[in-house]
Amino acid sequence: MNRRARDEAHVPTIQPGSQEPPRVPRTHGHQGRAQDPECTPRKRPCQAERVSAASLLTVLKPPVGPDGTPAVSVCLQVLKKRADFVRTSHGRRFGTPGIHLQARKRAEGEAPGIRVGFTCSKKVGNAVARNRAKRRLREVARLVLPSHGREGWDYVLVGRKDVTASLPFDTLIADLKRALTKIHT
Repeated sequence: MNRRARDEAHVPTIQPGSQEPPRVPRTHGHQGRAQDPECTPRKRPCQAERVSAASLLTVLKPPVGPDGTPAVSVCLQVLKKRADFVRTSHGRRFGTPGIHLQARKRAEGEAPGIRVGFTCSKKVGNAVARNRAKRRLREVARLVLPSHGREGWDYVLVGRKDVTASLPFDTLIADLKRALTKIHT
């Protein structure tokens, strides 16, 4: 008997009807579906819920400021260019335990409104701590600057190491108000 014949085995053919259905992987992974093809699918809602513009207006109302006007109407422009941050750093400064504030009065006709910038160096902490500190600074500026800031001024709020991200929010608001009154006097 030759070597090839010895390694080969005779495999009888299997009838097509007796095979199991092939298991084909799903594109979205296993989503709790039964493997049995005769199983009924899960129930889904018969009709999609429709949302109209009128129903959205009643649900989504803009936040209201302390004087009753919509808070969205007061738009703070955000500083994005490095040159604006550098110019503001040469202006007035005031530090509080939670925030270091830099401010400058812009030249006539430079840009309208109140502009604000936020910065947190790596001294503040890792990326998570820096982002948390910047989020808190943004919210404090959104609440305080429309009422206590001045038109035609640039403000840069600098986060403090280990403090801005963990200080109570009311203390941050009080710190920014105190810094603004000191800078404007």
